Amino acid sequence: MTPSLIRGRPRRADPYISARVAHALLGAVVAVLWLALPGMTTTPGVPAATAPAAASPSAAARQEETEETTTADLVLPLLALGAAVVLGAYGYARRLRRARTRTTPGGLPAGPAPGPSLADADDRARAALVAADDWVRTSRAELDFAAARADAEAVVPFERTVRAAEAELAAAFRMRRRYDEGVPAEESARRQTLAGIEGRCAEAGRLLDGQAAAFDRLRDLERGIGGALETAESRFRELAGRTGAAEAALTDVARWCPPAASASVVGYVEQAKDRLVFATTRLNQARQCADRDETGRAVAHLRAAEEAVAQAGTFVTAVERLAARLRRAAALVPAALTGAEAELAAARARAADPDVPAGELRARIRHADAVLSVVRDELTSGPYDPLDLLHRIVRVTAPVGAGRAGVLSAAGALVAGGAVADAEAFVGTHRGVVGAEARTGLAAARALREDDPVRAESLARQARLLAEQDVRAHGHPDAAPGTGAGGALLGGILLGTDPDTAPSASFGGPRTRDRRAPEPP
Repeated sequence: MTPSLIRGRPRRADPYISARVAHALLGAVVAVLWLALPGMTTTPGVPAATAPAAASPSAAARQEETEETTTADLVLPLLALGAAVVLGAYGYARRLRRARTRTTPGGLPAGPAPGPSLADADDRARAALVAADDWVRTSRAELDFAAARADAEAVVPFERTVRAAEAELAAAFRMRRRYDEGVPAEESARRQTLAGIEGRCAEAGRLLDGQAAAFDRLRDLERGIGGALETAESRFRELAGRTGAAEAALTDVARWCPPAASASVVGYVEQAKDRLVFATTRLNQARQCADRDETGRAVAHLRAAEEAVAQAGTFVTAVERLAARLRRAAALVPAALTGAEAELAAARARAADPDVPAGELRARIRHADAVLSVVRDELTSGPYDPLDLLHRIVRVTAPVGAGRAGVLSAAGALVAGGAVADAEAFVGTHRGVVGAEARTGLAAARALREDDPVRAESLARQARLLAEQDVRAHGHPDAAPGTGAGGALLGGILLGTDPDTAPSASFGGPRTRDRRAPEPP
């Protein structure tokens, strides 16, 4: 390493410093020449005239004037010399200081600091989607409890706010879906898309944060939780009864359907009971804290209990809906088969038209015939999953059908609606660990449910699989067994890792949703 590099000065600084020194020396030389100029103007070899011994008064005066002029002539050259030296020294010092503090090689000016990588921006956008989805889900759940006791007119502004936040979130999910599909392709445009996703999510949070204080005034829990506690306890008792009925419904389904028919709700009854255990504990703590006038702790425990009751209701409702869909699907399968056969007959007629390029169409018809034949065999051979049969009928008929059979549309809506509802229930009750990919797919399925049920069903199934992968990768939270705290952390009811100190999720965005924390006694 050279001495200049040891001192922190780039190599290319040396020519500039040398130039400064050269300028200073040039100024000094000019000044010296200026001083020597009067002597150089005397003609060499010509002796000066000898003054007479007795000079006249006028000659003496001229001699004094000449001496004064010579002294005055020295002032400007000396000033020029001093100025040149000062300027040269200043330039040298300034250049040396800049060279020592510069960090770019070759004396080039430092450019702007590089921005975050595209991968970092992508991670931030994913995190923003997850957070915003949680804000909206929690706000919607607490609004439901508030609406149970407030006047309908008083709830309207908050309902409007939640819908506006949902619209912002839906737009962000659409942008994310297109981004995942590679649109746009340019890196700069993709960065803008990610920034737009973050902006939409931030706006959803801002809307909810802006109404959090007014929402607290609507609920007025700080002045007493008695009424809200009664509402939560009433829903708790209702769910306790429905949980037993849901368990009986699953037992009945198992008698006429294979296990795969109820696979989407396996363990839901147990998880509902787990949430109710947690709700029991928090409801008791809320009442005890209220009796001791510990309002903050009472409200925090109440909010945790409300969220647990809401998620228990989601589990029970999912089981009830599945049992109802299976019965409806079983009644619809024969009619759907008839409608599919009518669609295939119409497709064969189109394939016979010489003006229609029928190579691919004929291949699809043959494939549909094979699938429908298998469906007929399963329908008559023993226990079957009616939703799965409808799924196959609708999926194989869609590429060849003209959409004239209304029964197939009804079957497609039933299958797609069930798949979306299943994914919605799973994501909502495991939102503490479910990532952005599953939520993005679910949002796309929700948007396509009416217009493209086949595609919506496929996206919903994929979203459910991704959510299950997230849960398996995360594992069950390490919490005291038998208390339901692990499920509360998994479901995002508690915002933290310690069930005793974690805040309870509440209506609001990033600034306000964690305001309900159990204060120390």
